[in-house]
Amino acid sequence: MKQHHRVYNIVKGSIAVIAIFSLIIINRAPLAHGDYESEINELNSQIDNKKDAVAKLRDQQRYYQQLLAEKQQEKASLNNQLSILDNKIAEIELDIEGTKLEMEQTELELRSLELEIANKDQQIDQAQGRLSKLIKTIDQQGSKNPLEIILMNDSFSDFLNDIEYLNNISSAVRDELEDLKDLKTSLEEQRQILNHKREQLTELQQVLADKKDNLDQEKQTKNFILEQTQLSESQYQALLADAKKEQEQASAEISKLEKTVRQKLAQLEASRPKSSQGESSNVLIWPVPKNRINAYFHDPDYPFRNVFEHPAIDIRAGQGTPIMAAADGYIAAAKNAGMGYSYIMIVHNNGLATVYGHVSKIVVQEEDYVTAGQLIGYSGGTPGTPGAGKMTTGPHLHFEVRLNGIPVDPLPYLP
Repeated sequence: MKQHHRVYNIVKGSIAVIAIFSLIIINRAPLAHGDYESEINELNSQIDNKKDAVAKLRDQQRYYQQLLAEKQQEKASLNNQLSILDNKIAEIELDIEGTKLEMEQTELELRSLELEIANKDQQIDQAQGRLSKLIKTIDQQGSKNPLEIILMNDSFSDFLNDIEYLNNISSAVRDELEDLKDLKTSLEEQRQILNHKREQLTELQQVLADKKDNLDQEKQTKNFILEQTQLSESQYQALLADAKKEQEQASAEISKLEKTVRQKLAQLEASRPKSSQGESSNVLIWPVPKNRINAYFHDPDYPFRNVFEHPAIDIRAGQGTPIMAAADGYIAAAKNAGMGYSYIMIVHNNGLATVYGHVSKIVVQEEDYVTAGQLIGYSGGTPGTPGAGKMTTGPHLHFEVRLNGIPVDPLPYLP
């Protein structure tokens, strides 16, 4: 009886392995997904074409970037400034076109991934269907008497040969089953890549919008210069001189006022108990909603760098955007210059001071104490509007950070 039971278990296991091997052989057969492969190949061809087109546009961009670098080293003149702006506009237009192509390429890659995922889903569904049939077959074979199964062979020797054959292919069966597992793993990886591509497409859409805004700003700057100078070199030089004088005057006023206010603060702090003195912090908040930076600290691409260094960052902000104090402090300056350059300066208790330029409206007064996030005014910068000043490049907030009276890069202080 024990002999019969042992033979039954061997036979039942053998049948199961044979059935599994049959399933794998079927699974290895070509699937009916020619349409998928054809469309995927066509999409991959289109993707390669887009990559080539993007590469050519990037080469053209580098050409204009080189021209810009050369022009920026030349002496300030109207023709040179217009050439810089023209090259910048051409470079940005190519950049926009390249970004559009990258978006189209990403959309094609998304479609290709979706087809590959659908293809793998189909393969897995087919394999699972065969697995269901396999389980049913094993169950049916397992219900038979062991003697009946042996009798199905021509001889007991054939049965033993089957057992030997199964032993030889057992490792191959394991490999094939591992392939099925890899197929599911690959499917999950492709789904993750698909999600990443979707995020990338969203980011490219925002990048495109930013570049279009940048293009509009450069065109506004060029139109402003043309309107102000009427293509007259002497008028352009006068405009530059006025802008430089305005900036130097504002810088001198800011330095003087900061020194005066800081002396008062030092006296005030010295007279207060240590426990009540304000805690120092070098962490600031964004004075306007965090947005694209139009010009960086000492930006080499700043349009008027050959006249003066840019001692701040220019944060994109629509005309009339609320400006918030970047940290607690005292209002050292709240200058309303009418149609000139209006600004606000706040002195903080940690050696820092912040300056907010091109302010269209001021809602604080000098010597006011403000807290971080408190409304202090509204942004401006649109040419010909209150507070914009000379040579403005469009609506934005000019944001300076000064450490012990010296302008420093604001970005390390912002979250």
